[in-house]
Amino acid sequence: MTEPLVSIIILNWNGLEHLKTCLPSVIGQTYKTIEIIVVDNASTDGSSEYVRQNYDAVKLVCNSTNVGFSKGNNVGIQIASGKYIAVLNNDTELDQNWVSALVEVAEEHSDAGMFACKILSYYDRNLIDCVGHLIYPDGLSRGRGRGEIDEGQYNLIDEVAFPSGCAALYRKEMLEQIGLFDERFFIYVEDSDLGMRGRLAGWKCLYVPNAIVYHKYSATMGGYSPQKAFLIERNRLWFVVKNFPLTMIMFSFYHTFLRYLFQTYDALFGSGASSKLMSNESKWTVISVLFKAYWSALSGMPEMLRKRREIRKQKRVTNGEISRWYRDYRIGVREIALKA
Repeated sequence: MTEPLVSIIILNWNGLEHLKTCLPSVIGQTYKTIEIIVVDNASTDGSSEYVRQNYDAVKLVCNSTNVGFSKGNNVGIQIASGKYIAVLNNDTELDQNWVSALVEVAEEHSDAGMFACKILSYYDRNLIDCVGHLIYPDGLSRGRGRGEIDEGQYNLIDEVAFPSGCAALYRKEMLEQIGLFDERFFIYVEDSDLGMRGRLAGWKCLYVPNAIVYHKYSATMGGYSPQKAFLIERNRLWFVVKNFPLTMIMFSFYHTFLRYLFQTYDALFGSGASSKLMSNESKWTVISVLFKAYWSALSGMPEMLRKRREIRKQKRVTNGEISRWYRDYRIGVREIALKA
């Protein structure tokens, strides 16, 4: 039987040093029916020259500006020829059987349109980064298992909410049906949005434990900053409006308020992710970021409501099924506050 073609898209922005690790691990895959596409977002560190000089088999696309994660990946997807589309961060290293593990499961489960990987820390390879996503009821999502020691507790193929955009496989048929990453998001939450649109259209997401990736978490975009907080909070609101049932949208405000309370408490006592932002910024800066995020989200609401109507036209699941997802794949407020 002919092996299906897998198109692997690596988005790069000033990631020359990361590419020197990532690309050899892609080239070295045991599964050889692959197409490698590097999309460079106007890097100034010699990344495109490095790819051009060292990897003849790699298709290189150079954008004239940094168009962000969503549009950058879409550029690659639009020229990809594969039955399956893999998106891969440049700050990763792959196990040599990564592609073969994903294809084996994908070929056996035609009702699944997305496939999540076992993503481990690049620096501590027994530490879990993400094994599929969990969802908080206000639209934030975080990696399942993040921070846990990998002791085999996630070694079975099972259904998860959706994959991390750090390393994921998508069935091209699904993308042709529901569309690509939402380019208005620029970066952050775009993988949740794409995954939820796929779920609403009736596609499953399976976690593939033998598809192992080692990830340098936040190596490209850095850690906590006002800009990152702004994008996450704005995009979360758009994600909710586009994808949540009306009753869940109403209840999401309560869950957001609860999250803010926990994050404020953590910031005051120096714990959790919010304290890392507060350690570098004043409380007024953080408040200003939230106001700007909500204002920006409101300005984009007419467009998001139009997109919501289009998504509803493709909906193939009941509201009861959606509610079950948010029970089965839920992350609690305590955990989201610590890891947000």
